[in-house]
Amino acid sequence: MSVYSKEELFEAKRQIDSTIHKLTETLKTLEPKENPDRYNSQVTLAKRRIVAFEIAVNLLEKELKEIYDEK
Repeated sequence: MSVYSKEELFEAKRQIDSTIHKLTETLKTLEPKENPDRYNSQVTLAKRRIVAFEIAVNLLEKELKEIYDEK
């Protein structure tokens, strides 16, 4: 049994998906800039955050699947 409601999990996933989208757009802006070495730390941080958020989305999806399988 989940500690969170189905609605809370869906909203969390929606918010994380939105953040992943924004980070991806940030990468598209930073990577082609002149003097890319200047932005290495921001690019690295954005990429690491995207991976972390993708893991969170996968875990949320597993939790949601369990909720639906219980019914």
